[in-house]
Amino acid sequence: MVLEREMEEEEDEEEAMLKKQEEEEAEGENNSKDMPPPPPWSRKMMVEEVARKLNNGDLRAKMEAAIDVRRLVRKSSSSNSKSAVRCRFAAAGVIEPLVSMLHSSFPLVAREAALLALLNLAARNQRNKIKIVTAGAVPPLVELLKYPNGNLRELAAAGVLSLSSAASNKPTIVASGAALLLVQVLCSGSIQGRVDAVTALYNLSTCDEEPKLVLDAKAVPPLIDLLKECKKYSKFAEKTTFLLEIFSGSDEGRSAITNVNGGILALVETVEDGSSISMSHAVGALLSLCQSSRDKYRDLILKEGAIPGLLRLTAEGTPIAQDRARTLLDLLRNSCPEKRLTSSELERIVYDFAAHVDGSDKAAETAKRLLQDMVQKSMEVSISRIKIRTSPSTPAMVQST
Repeated sequence: MVLEREMEEEEDEEEAMLKKQEEEEAEGENNSKDMPPPPPWSRKMMVEEVARKLNNGDLRAKMEAAIDVRRLVRKSSSSNSKSAVRCRFAAAGVIEPLVSMLHSSFPLVAREAALLALLNLAARNQRNKIKIVTAGAVPPLVELLKYPNGNLRELAAAGVLSLSSAASNKPTIVASGAALLLVQVLCSGSIQGRVDAVTALYNLSTCDEEPKLVLDAKAVPPLIDLLKECKKYSKFAEKTTFLLEIFSGSDEGRSAITNVNGGILALVETVEDGSSISMSHAVGALLSLCQSSRDKYRDLILKEGAIPGLLRLTAEGTPIAQDRARTLLDLLRNSCPEKRLTSSELERIVYDFAAHVDGSDKAAETAKRLLQDMVQKSMEVSISRIKIRTSPSTPAMVQST
């Protein structure tokens, strides 16, 4: 069920992306007299005619057919109808000639028409996405990502976003080097282009097969800027914090996060106001910072007021988020003895937080429970460390584990 919901969310993003493109192009299409509307035939005959033009027509016929693919999908009356049209077109053999039109041997206007048609065929159809990549769409998409034309480059980013939602496509796209070009879109594209680039990078970073995605730390500043601007509980914030948590695992990524004005604050605010998923990723990134160098990052995290949000997570977060928050609180308390939070300071912070959550009547009880929970966790960690230090380790034991 979780996977189904994730796929539905990706499909909704694709539909929103296509809708935006439709709105932007509507005025130009209404004023265009060069391309006639599709003839009033039956849908089956129209699909067959479009396929014939794409496979055997001249350049003008191919372009008209590509536009007709997009129009027929868009103008279908319902989601089921759109899905049926997409399947009919794929069965009629339009994907291969459309992919061939993406190559540099065709003029840019033809490549754009083919890309828009493929975007419409791929939306909400995993089988078509796989067919498009199998037909060889990734290399010409990568070339379009390099193109200085902003619109074409961002359409190519949208294409990578759509195709990368199919698991079997991810290794091919990762191996193509598209990620580095998506970072360029993320750094200099329009808002829509940056959002598409983030989602595409998120899709590629979840690839379970080789090769693994290598991310450029140049992506960090625009990621943090987008996190500042978006709602912290949104699906987009979940993807952004997921990527930032990955970056927090490297020296370059950690430096980039802390060098951006308000970078740590954006993560702290997400811990306070995010969804359960974005909270977990945000606290994971903060924890990674502090674990890499407590002396370097402790004061920076405390300065941004992280304690209340972390305390909330220990009580309300997912099991993973709770564990991360408790570990980070322990690091923040104990990393520098001369700057350590005193017991009275910690009790006051916990009491204020409990009063804010449960009201003054229940604050003492809630604060006591939170403190006991933190003490218990600290004892468990200490006992575990003692066992590790004192347990004998022999070659035989190592081999048997």
